[in-house]
Amino acid sequence: MGAVVAGVDGFGGRWVVATVDGRDVGFTVEQDATGVLAATAGCAAVAIDVPMGLADDAVRSCEPLARRRLPGATSSVFPTPARSVLGATSYPDANARSVVAAGRKISKQTWFIVPGILDFDSVPVDPVRVVECHPEVAFRAMDPGTAFASKKTARGQGQRIAALGLWLDVAVSLGGIPPGPAMDDVLDAVACAWSARRWAAGEAEVLGGEPDGLGKPMRIVV
Repeated sequence: MGAVVAGVDGFGGRWVVATVDGRDVGFTVEQDATGVLAATAGCAAVAIDVPMGLADDAVRSCEPLARRRLPGATSSVFPTPARSVLGATSYPDANARSVVAAGRKISKQTWFIVPGILDFDSVPVDPVRVVECHPEVAFRAMDPGTAFASKKTARGQGQRIAALGLWLDVAVSLGGIPPGPAMDDVLDAVACAWSARRWAAGEAEVLGGEPDGLGKPMRIVV
């Protein structure tokens, strides 16, 4: 049946955790990174949709590698900001810091994920067990024959449920979703768990992997 693993996706300043045991999946909502790590302490691997290695110049080799796997959907891989941007107190401040560090401003989408990046950057994370992933890259690796529609549409969500059903009884488990996360957030968390299972089994692909200035690996695990 394999080891117990978890996938994590952010929503509205919180995190939805999908814990997979065999073909069963359960869900919880955690308030912060500390809660996520406590809730998944018994898991063999945890894959999280958040950057966990930050370049001082905002250049991470894993991101263009991930975009190449998403023809027509490259915008779903948001550029990770330079580490100095995590200290910004406003969007203009973030842009000023990014210009100094990387020579360019950041997008609003990148600014919106800065709190989640900072959340996990502020706590000790075991890189052997806890890894960064990307759900859209996972879905396409999971079911390469499907041309996935937007995850915000009923068609796209149905396609993702079908893909997850190749390895989980996810359709049954969706009845246990806790209040808060939207369906696409929940499905993304389960896709992250797919990457976590591959990591635990030694079967995952690793995009990038070079260390940042603090020694944290800059990688996306698929």
